[in-house]
Amino acid sequence: MVVSPVILMLAGAAIGAAVVAYIFKRAGGLWLLGLGLGAIAGAFGSALFLAPLDYCTFEAGRESLDRAFGLILAAAGTAIVVAPLGWLSGKLLRHESLIEGQQSQGAFRHWWIAIPLLAPTLTILLLFLYYPSLETLRLSTMLSRLGARREVFVCVDNFTRLVEDKTYFETVVRTMYMSFFIVVLSMGLSLLVATMAYLPIRGASIYRILLVWPYAMSPAVAGIIFLLMFNPSGGLINYLLGKWLGIKLGWLNDPKVAPWTIIMASVWKSMGFNILFYIAGLQNVPKDLIEAGAIDGAGVLRRFWHIVWPMLSPITFFLLVTNLTYAFFETYATIDYLTPGGGPLRSTTTMMYRVIQLGVQNNDMGKAAAESIVLFLTVIGITVVLFRTGGRQVTYGV
Repeated sequence: MVVSPVILMLAGAAIGAAVVAYIFKRAGGLWLLGLGLGAIAGAFGSALFLAPLDYCTFEAGRESLDRAFGLILAAAGTAIVVAPLGWLSGKLLRHESLIEGQQSQGAFRHWWIAIPLLAPTLTILLLFLYYPSLETLRLSTMLSRLGARREVFVCVDNFTRLVEDKTYFETVVRTMYMSFFIVVLSMGLSLLVATMAYLPIRGASIYRILLVWPYAMSPAVAGIIFLLMFNPSGGLINYLLGKWLGIKLGWLNDPKVAPWTIIMASVWKSMGFNILFYIAGLQNVPKDLIEAGAIDGAGVLRRFWHIVWPMLSPITFFLLVTNLTYAFFETYATIDYLTPGGGPLRSTTTMMYRVIQLGVQNNDMGKAAAESIVLFLTVIGITVVLFRTGGRQVTYGV
């Protein structure tokens, strides 16, 4: 099946026209204007990703997987362009403020004054964010070797081959469950420790500083500390287990145990950050609410669940997102020091570790770029789901 660019643009234009015209009609605007704007946006969106690739996914000889990937790119581009246009049109037509709660908007007397003020920020964003992002997108479509003089355009082969790679699917599953336990255990233990550290005891300030101290160390240092403790042959933990219980565990050379060693090291590393925020959050919980609950006969656990926990929900949601980012992106050094090469039988190889392994060690920049984009989109997708679901449960204020 050969799909021409014209057909894709017409399909995108039809979808965009229908969506935006419907929004215009519901908002009381000129639906014919919405029809035209939506058609232009849909046609542009369908070509947003495919035009730079020269519609290579629909070339003769391409497999059905490549064509399906091309259709996904066309649909994604259409949604990226049409959705903001529809939202903005609805807001403007209903005369709603784009920033809720803002009574007045500041404005420069001359529009050009904003340019020099924004120039430093825009320059930094262009050099260190947008340009590397575009370069990553370009590399993901290339057969590129680190140090090689030439690059070969391979369309979306670096992405489609991941679908057929069983080891990559195992890596994704492993990353998901390791990240899940890192986030849950880190936040749960941190809340427990912060609640205990918040109690009025002598020397509480020193105690709290010591609890936050591990956060000041890098993941590499955390890996070295846990290597000294959990080394299967000469580590402190196995020495104590052998002396007291007569057993020794393969903390770093057993494929079933090694991931849990990484999880424990990552949890310990991130707990200080979580404790710091939870202690700050506990200080903002109104004491009169807790006293009122105690007067009404509510026990400690009930007061915590119905009063303290809802008041901590903004901090909990913030920590959920930051810990998720840490679990996906910042565990490479810990893994590399504890289990070099990704562990026995790749048991500790995560998506981030695999990206660096491919790009730096194997010099395959094209595959590494493609897998980094998949990792980025995965984290973005999970974050969006969290904002759509958990964000609604957050309670701000009393």
